[in-house]
Amino acid sequence: MGARPVTLFLGGDVMLGRGVDQILPHPGNPALREAHVGDARTYVELAEAVNGPIPSPVDVTWPWGEALALLDEAAPDARLLNLETSVTRDGAFAPGKGVHYRMNPANLPCLAAARPDACALANNHVLDFGRAGLAETLDALAAAGLPAAGAGRDADQARAPVAVPLPGGGRLLFFSFGMASSGIPEDWAATAGRSGVDFVDDLSEDAATAIAERVRRAKRPGDLAVASIHWGSNWGYRVSRTQVRFAHALVAGGVDLVHGHSSHHPRPIELHRGRIVLYGCGDLVDDYEGITGYEEFRDDLRLLYFASLDPESGRATALRMAPLRARRMRLCRAAPDDVEWLRATLDRVSHGFGVRVVGDPDDDGMLAAREA
Repeated sequence: MGARPVTLFLGGDVMLGRGVDQILPHPGNPALREAHVGDARTYVELAEAVNGPIPSPVDVTWPWGEALALLDEAAPDARLLNLETSVTRDGAFAPGKGVHYRMNPANLPCLAAARPDACALANNHVLDFGRAGLAETLDALAAAGLPAAGAGRDADQARAPVAVPLPGGGRLLFFSFGMASSGIPEDWAATAGRSGVDFVDDLSEDAATAIAERVRRAKRPGDLAVASIHWGSNWGYRVSRTQVRFAHALVAGGVDLVHGHSSHHPRPIELHRGRIVLYGCGDLVDDYEGITGYEEFRDDLRLLYFASLDPESGRATALRMAPLRARRMRLCRAAPDDVEWLRATLDRVSHGFGVRVVGDPDDDGMLAAREA
């Protein structure tokens, strides 16, 4: 009888800055430098105009809503997400960017409420307030006991994985890196003498080989490796052939699951050589409720991904997804019609990747992925 599967929770973009920061117990400076919005509280007003009043301040668990009970019920062995905001009172607005995210470090109990085992930081908002803001972000996360990968005071720190102990004695190695296609400026790259993110400048075979070599050096027998990648555009379901080749090269090089993010809504799912590739997990927590123009993608619908892997081979044994909906900056269970819309959409866009998305026979509020 083999070892029991390891279950991982994977979340998309967690954006606790801007409007979300303003409803939490310790709102930071609301000043923005966006083309049409100069105050983060405007995003609270937009959300309230769509779905009704939001109490202020909210409890630190508010943005997570019903997701917390679902996480506890699933009892994953590791909780992984992309933290897409700087955590700082310091620093100046990064030049040349249209949108800046920051949350007050005093609001970190909101992130801690989800009990993440590792946060990806290699994204296009972690240096929104410069390298001073990044330094405070790293210090604040460390002081709160919230492990992070993908950014650091030099390239070695930025490239180092978080190692999460697993029940069978192995480890979950969580690598985070990001690409220019997601909006990360090239000068945010960490170097031997400069802080920044683990920046991968192209989707070449050489780049994939270099990452795979890092994975091989870190991996010991019994370990599983997740590559968390911030890449691609915000909207749409197309996945480029270069992204597919890159993901496949990572799998061939020893990565057991590819955790893609940056898109504001879920993108296709693939099973390649028995490994799960999530090309885009979509947003999980944000302040986008009142923003119009992309309604066709239903970015108010969110997913919690629960991936079960065989600890000996790394192959997927199951992928279940819990659909949620953002209302009043809080996650609630999605209605049956919304669940079916999301199921049908993911099934359609994933079919070409050898995956069918079906209703979970064990829970009519969940979705499951299986090989086509």
